[in-house]
Amino acid sequence: MNNPTQDKLARVIAFHLPQFHPTPENDEWWGKGFTEWTNVAKAKPLFSDHYQPHIPADLGFYDLRLPEARHAQAELAKEYGIEGFCYYHYWLGDGKRMLELPVNEILASKEPDFPFCLCWANHSWNTAWQGTDNTLVEQVYPGWDDHQAHFDYLLKAFKDPRYLTIDGKPIFVIYKPDDIPEVQNVMEFWRDCAVKNGLPGL
Repeated sequence: MNNPTQDKLARVIAFHLPQFHPTPENDEWWGKGFTEWTNVAKAKPLFSDHYQPHIPADLGFYDLRLPEARHAQAELAKEYGIEGFCYYHYWLGDGKRMLELPVNEILASKEPDFPFCLCWANHSWNTAWQGTDNTLVEQVYPGWDDHQAHFDYLLKAFKDPRYLTIDGKPIFVIYKPDDIPEVQNVMEFWRDCAVKNGLPGL
């Protein structure tokens, strides 16, 4: 029997920013309770008929710490033909992570039952969005031990049955691949790690 998805020209996968919940770092940098909703709600129109702020409709000002919010997102995505989420993933070097709670909860709870993959948002955190250029956390690449630790962290996601694949190989998106020293060698190293851990590749 033919797989109906094989006849499609594209699979629609939505990028997903997990900044919609408070974190200790954002509390420290921007004030208690800061999330991306803070920026959404204070947006101002810049010209005639400029629709700002865009206030959320169906799901309201959701909090990604809540499983109910994550379930509602998945159901809404299914309704509109979205086949999966690509969650931004932050590994800033030496095991430093940010905004990891939603994906950690999705992996631990096995819910929602909705396909996903990860995008390594490998960039420093700074204040550029405010019009200044102060670095808050620098993205670093300490070397091969760190690449191994990063892969080991990702492996639980790669082996999750909901994880999106091509020919059985987990999809892993990299935001700025050219910033990674020896990126081709790193990718070959990770592909080898994937095979050694029972995956057909990466």
